[in-house]
Amino acid sequence: MPKVAIVDYGVGNLRSVERALARAGAETVITPDPRVVAASDAVVLPGVGAFAPAAALLLGSGLGDAVREAAGRGRPVLGVCLGFQLLFEASEEGEGGEGLGLLPGRVRRIDAAPPLKVPHMGWNACRHDAAAGRVAVLRDTPDGTYFYFVHSYFPVPANDADIALTAEHGVRFCAAVARDNLFACQFHPEKSQRAGLALLSRFVAL
Repeated sequence: MPKVAIVDYGVGNLRSVERALARAGAETVITPDPRVVAASDAVVLPGVGAFAPAAALLLGSGLGDAVREAAGRGRPVLGVCLGFQLLFEASEEGEGGEGLGLLPGRVRRIDAAPPLKVPHMGWNACRHDAAAGRVAVLRDTPDGTYFYFVHSYFPVPANDADIALTAEHGVRFCAAVARDNLFACQFHPEKSQRAGLALLSRFVAL
């Protein structure tokens, strides 16, 4: 059973992620220790909230470097919601701030006109994009599968080839990316019922 480190940097719904991963067959540890993160079999970077303070916590604690180290060693890394955004270079949210830079691109706000609301909350259909066919985590995930979202910002990858899933909420936005051993999603797989559990099960099996 793979040992999955859930990164505890003071932000996020860690227990719900832990429960979902356990159902998916993972042995999990919620940890604020960079050494545990760097040595794990796989890493999950969850998170909810604002980009800049979260990035400061990650980078200031050494956890950001530990995630980079695990990724550099080829360990599977999953970013969820804010954790997805933090894998990129920077964000326009609030005062901005630098992310981990594991994926090239920036995070921008959803520009949705009424009657659509921001934050974007609820179920939305995700469409396959360039990277969908080459990522094991999405194997057997049909085009148009619904996942659960809660967010006001989304990443804009510099490389379109990294985009695995897209969704629409006033604008078409990147809902998931895949590059090498990195997979990250704007939606919450732990809240996405059967589809989310299937995705997490495939991540655990990597």
